[in-house]
Amino acid sequence: MNRPFISFLFPLCCLVLLGISNEAKASTKKVLFVTKLVNYQKIPSFPAVPFDSTLIAPFFKKYPKFNSFKTELIKLYRKHEYNYLWYDSRGINEFASLLYDKVNNLDQEGLRIRVPYQEELRDIFQDTEKTEKSNVEVELLLSALYFFYADKVFKGLDIQKTTELGWYLPRKKQSYGNRLDSLLQDPNLINKPDKGILGQYYQLKEALQDYRNIEKKGGWSAIEFPKKIKSLKPGDTAAVILKIRTRLLATGDLKTDSKNNMFDEELLTGVVKYKERNGYAADSLLLPKHIKDMNVPVNERIKTLMVNMERCRWIAPSLTQNKRYIIVNIPSFTLTFFKDGKPALISKVVVGKSMNKTAVFSGQMSQVIFSPYWNVPPSILRKEILPAIAKNSNYLVQHDMEWVGNRVRQRPGEQNALGKVKFVFPNSHIIYMHDTPSKSLFDQDTRAFSHGCIRVARPRDLAIMVLEGDTNWPIEKIDGAMNREVEKTYNLKTKIPVYIGYFTAWVDREGQVHFYDDIYGHDEKLAELLFTD
Repeated sequence: MNRPFISFLFPLCCLVLLGISNEAKASTKKVLFVTKLVNYQKIPSFPAVPFDSTLIAPFFKKYPKFNSFKTELIKLYRKHEYNYLWYDSRGINEFASLLYDKVNNLDQEGLRIRVPYQEELRDIFQDTEKTEKSNVEVELLLSALYFFYADKVFKGLDIQKTTELGWYLPRKKQSYGNRLDSLLQDPNLINKPDKGILGQYYQLKEALQDYRNIEKKGGWSAIEFPKKIKSLKPGDTAAVILKIRTRLLATGDLKTDSKNNMFDEELLTGVVKYKERNGYAADSLLLPKHIKDMNVPVNERIKTLMVNMERCRWIAPSLTQNKRYIIVNIPSFTLTFFKDGKPALISKVVVGKSMNKTAVFSGQMSQVIFSPYWNVPPSILRKEILPAIAKNSNYLVQHDMEWVGNRVRQRPGEQNALGKVKFVFPNSHIIYMHDTPSKSLFDQDTRAFSHGCIRVARPRDLAIMVLEGDTNWPIEKIDGAMNREVEKTYNLKTKIPVYIGYFTAWVDREGQVHFYDDIYGHDEKLAELLFTD
């Protein structure tokens, strides 16, 4: 029901028609006068009828599972002067019914949660007397239910738990009480994308529904790849190709199944599409590792989608509203430079190996350092450099390194571990982005090889993009600084936000869902929190 703002006189007419007492009329006039002064922020769904605020404390004693929402609930009713919010002249309002329906279908939001007091809620909506006549306990129960719903769907796990999971990206802050005002004004907003949630959430939600439909149809069977076959390529013929076709058809990578046991052009199209969606090089070779990936059960893919929907709850959409920003997704080994909301540069990256995980956090890129020195971190000096020097007294000379006090650094040049340019965004994790002389690593599908920093496959292009519009740095000067072998630091005129995230499922702009390996085991830890009763 769409409820437009009501004029000052309309509620007064309603009071007369409903036969409200003079005392109630006076109270209502006072409330209406106040709302007029604050641009009418009161809920216009029910003539102002207050309830006894002392009934709130006993409510929480009876329903202790909602205690975590007590502060928010009291704040809400203080704002609305303890007036009923969930009733109109006909009884429980439209939004109450919509909320109840949403809570009963939390699985559509990627949640597996037991709703507190389900029997009590069921009784309310099955009892005509409770739905038609205002009741303080029902009123408070619905408000508590709303905060429960908002907490699970819009907020997700609390910041302490996400920090323990190694998630240091800034968490969003949102007033769910203010959102309730909007929903009571226009209940249909609950069925529309919320501006307070990252748009990716809704794309993953659609993908979740698609994969649940696949599950209902039986999912897919595991493919047994013959041990004698090392690979499959276009032109090959094998019985297993029939099963591969069926598997690719299930997820829409193939549109039709010709039931041909030959690796033909049609199958090649499906194979390439599948490999692109799952973090592999989009070539024509089909290997056992690809078949192993295809054999991941549909229920596991569903869990992955749910886990990543949860991560989307933690991110404020405002983070992506800057004119220019950089996102690194660790599991996909990809850096994307966004300009005016669109990808302007995509580059492969190398991230930290499992023993030196790249942290999930954000920073502000403030410097570009051309032809950088590499100041060897103490841990690498102790664990790698010193033992190498002990075995080979010429190690430092051979690697163009030198002692500076009690530290070791590598001079700018072709051997330098940071390559020809370094991008600095100060942070407590001592992580930055840089070039590398080890270009062959970018040819690997899985690129977790560093000590935690991020190696960029297209450092020159990134430098040009970062310095775009800065008249001090034409492309020729950038090229010269990268190859001069003399360290040069430049402070950016405008800092560029950098977000390092961890998403193992992502829906692209074409609506295709991509899956990536959980290289650090973060999915597994998060799933334990989400799916354990």
